Amino acid sequence: MFSIGSCKNKNPSILKVYVRSSDNVLVEDASVIVVGDQKSTPATIAYVDSSKTNASGFAEFNMQTYFDLAGEKENPVGNFDVIAFKNGKGGEGVVRCKVHLTASTTVNFLN
Repeated sequence: MFSIGSCKNKNPSILKVYVRSSDNVLVEDASVIVVGDQKSTPATIAYVDSSKTNASGFAEFNMQTYFDLAGEKENPVGNFDVIAFKNGKGGEGVVRCKVHLTASTTVNFLN
């Protein structure tokens, strides 16, 4: 006797954004915004999410929401702009996410 199971990939699509001060110290409680880059090639659909960094200095985003909206088979990759700020200091970055994988990037405060 055998069972036929689903072949659906169960691995999550996660984005981790580390935020560092100008002194290279991880920053807790920084605001982080992720924005889909609609000018990328291939274009990423409109998408915005925000979170705060934890005690370890990173914000974690479940990007499966994006891939569900974009259609993970048609759009298995998304390009995102990342903005981080706290107490008048901030920085920007970019990151590329792939469905069912964990991506990470670091944003360094410029000032």
